[in-house]
Amino acid sequence: MASLAVYNRQGQEVGSYELDPAEIAPRVSKQLLHDAVLMYQSNARQGTVRTRTRGEVAGSTKKMYRQKGTGNARAGGRRSGVRRGGGHIFAIRPRDYSYRMPKKAVRLATRMAIASRIIDGEVVVLDELSLPAPRTKEMAAILKALRLQGVSTLVALPELDANVYKSARNIEGVTVAPVADLNALSVLRPRRLLVTRSALDVIRQRVAADRGVGVVG
Repeated sequence: MASLAVYNRQGQEVGSYELDPAEIAPRVSKQLLHDAVLMYQSNARQGTVRTRTRGEVAGSTKKMYRQKGTGNARAGGRRSGVRRGGGHIFAIRPRDYSYRMPKKAVRLATRMAIASRIIDGEVVVLDELSLPAPRTKEMAAILKALRLQGVSTLVALPELDANVYKSARNIEGVTVAPVADLNALSVLRPRRLLVTRSALDVIRQRVAADRGVGVVG
């Protein structure tokens, strides 16, 4: 059982939150986390790169000089892939790099990512986070009070809050996401996970409601 300190906006400890990482994920598989992160990164690739073959580059196909008697190596046309300006021998073509792991594996990887953050002490719990209007200055002050200024941070909320999102979107290294949108890559990429007490409650509720399938993904 892990006891997570709960802080207010001023960075003062105002309580604790008892949570067993095994409740989120019984174990953490580095291989599954690696596979999930690799999948998300592959799916983000555009796959639009394209290079030309020797048949597509400009240049004469005429033999550059006679075969023998010059002292030089044998050479054909200027389009050869071994010459500067020639075509690629194995040209790269546009392709789709995306693929999908089984849904249960994806959801389990997300749970493992959250559990690993808790085990490593990289989770900061905030008692509540709501803003009456977009206030980047106020959001920056909260992060500074929590000693997260200049630290890449994922702010996890129980549900999407437009004011919090707009307040944090211009702060470098800070992203905001509701619990339903968390995945292994988004959780593991930043150095810290800032989560509200209510967001942790939502995570636990989703685990309890669908323990055999997963929580988020």
